[in-house]
Amino acid sequence: MSDTHRAATDGSNQPQAEARDILVVSELSVRSQNKTILEEVSFNVKKGTSLAIVGPNGGGKSTLFRALLNLIPYSGTIKWNDKIRMGYVPQSLVSTDLPISVEEFLRFKCKTDFDTCIKSVGLEKDILRQTLGSLSGGELQRVLIAWAIVDNPTVLLFDEPTSGVDIGAEEPIYDKVNNLKKEAGITLFLISHNMHVVMHYADYVLALNKRVLFFGDRKSLTHSQLLSIIYGNEFALSEEGHYKE
Repeated sequence: MSDTHRAATDGSNQPQAEARDILVVSELSVRSQNKTILEEVSFNVKKGTSLAIVGPNGGGKSTLFRALLNLIPYSGTIKWNDKIRMGYVPQSLVSTDLPISVEEFLRFKCKTDFDTCIKSVGLEKDILRQTLGSLSGGELQRVLIAWAIVDNPTVLLFDEPTSGVDIGAEEPIYDKVNNLKKEAGITLFLISHNMHVVMHYADYVLALNKRVLFFGDRKSLTHSQLLSIIYGNEFALSEEGHYKE
């Protein structure tokens, strides 16, 4: 899709790449059916950090992920470090009609020593015999995370990975991923509606509503400041820490 990409320029409004940047996005725009989904989005991400992508429904968060994965046409530039290996965890997977076991599922991707693969992602052996369709929401998301990381990615994209997971099962999933970031230096991209997750697991925040509303250090924001950036004064915060219109 190179015919849809514009070459990067040295204009002052472009993010300047540094030695540790693993990604630089410049003036990224996406249109679909004559509608603007993303408009002139620019940001950069440093290696080994975590970026939370937040914003209202329809603001372009998942579209940004599809552009980063090179799945849709776009204008502007997306420049990855040439050495990246990418893993992706979707919001959900409809698994009820998949009769294969967890072990069979993971063996499709794990091409080296299988026991080493399983140990590296922290799955108990008793879950391997279960079919994908029999797993709980939390168990399935752990398997999807395992699928994403068994081949040692350097970049991991999470599209609301705990959507539909019981609240009590969310924290262990994010703890596991956060440990991976620290131990293996994985760079994390995380779409989330959970303010607790954003404020505790992200190094940087990108707030989107078709355009960039905010991009910067998460430590420079409070919960209420970030919500105000996204929604102005018209927002409500649920007891679980999720924001909504």
